[in-house]
Amino acid sequence: MIYFAMNGKWDSKTGGSWTAISHTPWLKATVLYSKGDCWHGGGLFTGKRSYWLNGVRAHRPMLSSSLIDRDMDYRPQASYGGEDPGVYYLRLQRDGWDLVERKTTSPRSEQTIFEKMLPKGWLLRKLAHEQLGAPPGKGCYWDEHELVHPKSGRRIEAPDWEWTELRGASLLWVEKGRLYRAALGGSDAFQRPVLLKDFNEMKFKAIKAPY
Repeated sequence: MIYFAMNGKWDSKTGGSWTAISHTPWLKATVLYSKGDCWHGGGLFTGKRSYWLNGVRAHRPMLSSSLIDRDMDYRPQASYGGEDPGVYYLRLQRDGWDLVERKTTSPRSEQTIFEKMLPKGWLLRKLAHEQLGAPPGKGCYWDEHELVHPKSGRRIEAPDWEWTELRGASLLWVEKGRLYRAALGGSDAFQRPVLLKDFNEMKFKAIKAPY
């Protein structure tokens, strides 16, 4: 995985923040770039052995790997600012989501709407919020979702879905710390959700990476 992190130790070798690539589930870097601030950072995989670095001019290389190369030819087709959406919205579009609308909903809130077609005539809609003064339990960037069946007019609101994707013939989503799966049916509903994993009781445990 590729990630952007900060520890605020501004006099350290990483400058207090960094972009790294590691082997999940470990955080130990195999590729490491120091950053020194909290603008841009992170990146996207452009292939199985290549990645794009976000905000490349501010990164300083510290560690490289022969297993993966930086993609110097990739150019994002759009820019969404220097914070989370600058990578997140590009990743959504890379993974098959269509950006259909961006709008200002209040002086301190914007909403970007993404859609993805699903089997059985369903449409999955993601409402991505960029908001100061977000609802309790939400950060300044948060998502909600809804399922729409245009032919029948059926709509299923899912305000608590924090993430969702189609995997094979099933829809997966995360809601209140739990991972669910359900097969999509016709216009009436989708099949009864199956709980795959409840993560609420899990605690952090430091495990040394095997590399």
